[in-house]
Amino acid sequence: MKVDLTGKVAVVTGGGGILCSVMSKSLAAAGAKVAIIDLRKEAAQKVADEITAQGGTAIAVGANVLEAASLKAAQEEITAALGPCDILVNGAGGNNPRGTTSREYLLPEDLKGKIEGVTTFFDLDPAGVGFVFNLNFLGTLLTCQAFCRQMAERGSGTVINISSMNAFRPLTKIPAYSGAKAAISNFTQWLAVHFSKVGIRVNAIAPGFFLTDQNRTLLTNPDGSLTARGKTILSHTPAGRFGVPEDLTGALLFLCDQAASFINGVVLPIDGAFAAFSGV
Repeated sequence: MKVDLTGKVAVVTGGGGILCSVMSKSLAAAGAKVAIIDLRKEAAQKVADEITAQGGTAIAVGANVLEAASLKAAQEEITAALGPCDILVNGAGGNNPRGTTSREYLLPEDLKGKIEGVTTFFDLDPAGVGFVFNLNFLGTLLTCQAFCRQMAERGSGTVINISSMNAFRPLTKIPAYSGAKAAISNFTQWLAVHFSKVGIRVNAIAPGFFLTDQNRTLLTNPDGSLTARGKTILSHTPAGRFGVPEDLTGALLFLCDQAASFINGVVLPIDGAFAAFSGV
């Protein structure tokens, strides 16, 4: 895509991960100066080094999206190095085993007593569920607070949140993550309206099923073959494959471009028609 982001400063949280590292590189390739935020600064630095080696401009910043003070320090560091933020990609997020059930369904025998190694709905850890909600929703809200004031004061800016297929249709076994991503979709619409008078557009992309470090063991076996869950997902994905990170870049760049200036408050599925498929 011929999108020119020259002169823009893009901030990507979770930028050291598989999906967000590719998004960071695509923004840099379009001319943006990219600040890559990650809890693991060494992961962010690796991506920044790859961008600069290709002639782009990027810096790595270690920060925790759940701590307002950490985000404030990151915002000040980025502004000093690159300038105020124009594009914010809220990529930090994820699931946690403590918010996940072992099985798709609650069975009568599950009620007869605790089964070793099995987590039912009634065993879910409230702290684990809270962590998932905080990482996905609160981490997005706090990051917007840290970086969107600069946009509002200048009268322009773009926010891209990361929702999920879970937001459209909750997936079995992961109630915390599904609920948290549904909150992200709702927040995207709310924030688009709230920021509409100060020139900030807020949209979200909702990836379908992509192999990442977080879900690889759930979808594939050590030999690379599909697990039962992986097979079910592909059987319900008309495209017949998992997504690859590059599948996200077209939508990302389009939503950041002036061509999308009247697009605000949308959640765009990038899923190989998973959300459209009824199963028959």
